[in-house]
Amino acid sequence: MRLHKRFLTLHGHRTSLALEPEFWEALEEIARDRALSLAATVTQIDDNHTSDAVLTSAVRLAVLAHYRETRH
Repeated sequence: MRLHKRFLTLHGHRTSLALEPEFWEALEEIARDRALSLAATVTQIDDNHTSDAVLTSAVRLAVLAHYRETRH
């Protein structure tokens, strides 16, 4: 599967994330549901993840958690 890289500004710093297209789609859906920009959504994920995972992994885990929570 091909990764797609996007550039975002988080806390005033430019960063890039490489995710599968399906994760980008899910992340955009989560951002719309929260009425936030994509960058604001990723910033929230970055601020709230407690593991030592890199941001890309934290985003994937946050997307997974979101969909698990909405199923119940």
